[in-house]
Amino acid sequence: MAPVKVFGQAMSPNVARVLVFLEEAGADYELVDVDFQAKEHKSPDHLARNPFGQIPAFQDGDLVLFESRAVAKYVARKYKTDEADLLRDGDHSEAAMVDVWTEVEAHTYSAALSPIVYECLIFPLMHGKPTDEKVVDESLGKLRKVLEVYEERLSKHRYLAGDFLSFADLNHFPYTFYFMATPHGALFESYPRVKAWWESIMSRPAIQKLSATMTP
Repeated sequence: MAPVKVFGQAMSPNVARVLVFLEEAGADYELVDVDFQAKEHKSPDHLARNPFGQIPAFQDGDLVLFESRAVAKYVARKYKTDEADLLRDGDHSEAAMVDVWTEVEAHTYSAALSPIVYECLIFPLMHGKPTDEKVVDESLGKLRKVLEVYEERLSKHRYLAGDFLSFADLNHFPYTFYFMATPHGALFESYPRVKAWWESIMSRPAIQKLSATMTP
């Protein structure tokens, strides 16, 4: 059976999101490079895979997908086992909590944290743009409020959706990994339960393997 294909670059947070779940599953996959400098993401071939000209795109046989969280969810379902049930689809209450914290990651956590990553790493390193400290300061204020909620949640459960690792937790990896490489990564020191949660994610073999390909 041919391996699934992921189109993009491992350093991209959204590509890394998909790779996390493939690595966790021990799945066979092929990472097909898309050269942004050569504008391959706007080529007809890539637009046929992702009509918005973004990465990642994903192919499994005749099935072609885009949008990293949707692809990651497909991977989690495709490779689900009793030992690796990251969506908890067999338990409606647990699945609902996974959905809640997946939404929090997408719309609240990443909305606060990702601008810091862009301003401190992506814009300066890839585009030669100076950091907008006003954006960073405003985002740090938002992130502190989010982390207060996380700290409270993690005082009651080992992971966000409950006392089990889930899809929601692993979705936090890509942008948080890069956030830790910014001058503001020490912020997590002020939230010991959040810090312990993050360290537990980083200790996973799949995460360690992937991290080695993403070092900024």
